[in-house]
Amino acid sequence: MADTQQVDEGAGAKQTAKAERRAARLAKEIGAFARAHGGAEGQVAYIGQRGARIVLVGEDGVWGDLVAPTYDIAEKAVQQAGITVHEAFDGEFAGKVKTGPYEWTRMAGIQVGGKRTP
Repeated sequence: MADTQQVDEGAGAKQTAKAERRAARLAKEIGAFARAHGGAEGQVAYIGQRGARIVLVGEDGVWGDLVAPTYDIAEKAVQQAGITVHEAFDGEFAGKVKTGPYEWTRMAGIQVGGKRTP
């Protein structure tokens, strides 16, 4: 019985270490985005079995996103990165996003008869 416990504890420790490394890598990417765009704010959204989506909006209006394997890892990453995190992607936060022709043709243009982009 003791051998089984040690194996379980060892596997748990490895999973925890792996999650910590993943959160650190995501935090590094978030930090790079923030530096490139004069700062950043974010929002974490659960996306089911795929994990969680971290939406980032730079101070210049540029936006991007990252996917974490779990919601907990995403929360750790934004905390480590030190950015402001919003509960929802709405209101003043959503209003900071600047979209250009590319976004309009990809998101709405196809549905309303716009040009398809490769």
